Amino acid sequence: MQRKEFIKASAGLVGLSMVNPLSITGATNKSAFAKPDIKICLKYGMVKGNMSVLEKFQLLKDIGFDGVEMDSPNNLNNDEVIEASKKTGLEVPGVINSVHWKSPMSHPDEKVRAQCVEAMKTSLNDCKAYGGTTVLLVPGVVNNEVSYDDAYKRSQEEIRKLIPYAEETGIKIAIENVWNNFLISPIEAARYIDELDSKMVGWYFDVGNIVRYGWPEQWIHILDKRIMRIDAKEYSRKKQSEEGIWKGFEVELMEGDCNWPAVMEALDDIGYNGWASAEVPGGDRKRLEDISKRMQKIFKG
Repeated sequence: MQRKEFIKASAGLVGLSMVNPLSITGATNKSAFAKPDIKICLKYGMVKGNMSVLEKFQLLKDIGFDGVEMDSPNNLNNDEVIEASKKTGLEVPGVINSVHWKSPMSHPDEKVRAQCVEAMKTSLNDCKAYGGTTVLLVPGVVNNEVSYDDAYKRSQEEIRKLIPYAEETGIKIAIENVWNNFLISPIEAARYIDELDSKMVGWYFDVGNIVRYGWPEQWIHILDKRIMRIDAKEYSRKKQSEEGIWKGFEVELMEGDCNWPAVMEALDDIGYNGWASAEVPGGDRKRLEDISKRMQKIFKG
């Protein structure tokens, strides 16, 4: 499939990459979609059962995962996490900030915003200790008390405070698209990253979160090299229509409306080679084995 190189967008979005309309619609001449080099992982909290950190890591390694993402700040012993990773060979590619919902960077109270900034510093340090490269951050929330423009301005101001810490640790900040009524267009999402003007800030693209109101492959082409990580979940528009918007998530990987071949082709188009993390309901070994098989089928063929 032929794609145009970057062109300059109008309306002041200088430097924003635009793409061939055929790329956006998912049209292709390829007889089979490409498979980028992608490792699979999941969230540590998805592993259920009364097990030690080492036992959980070993379980995940045994059933085919390449890595696991940790929450941070957390109540775990970092040395135990590091030792479990070394003993099992299960990587910790990144961490998820555990404070960004409770104390969002868009909050009107600067003291609340400061709590998230401090938590992010811990996340950056923990990620470095674990041997990872990215910290997932939800940048803010828009609601009846926080306007869109305030959320935009405040969150960027707080992230700019963190860029020196990211540079010092060598750990990147990856902004995730979630149902927070914020950054709900791929063009705006790209602009938001570009305005921060740092190689230490990029995007953590959640595939399933887009399906309700868009097409993930279009976002991938527009966000392009800004994408640092991929989250994998499903969504059913049929369940959304018949049972409610949140019910749309209650469907297994490859059984919803995400066009995974188009997603994989888009990832190949932008040269993405990295991690994909399952973000679905977890469970015991049997449940995790099923998730692993589905992830392997999508991302490894």
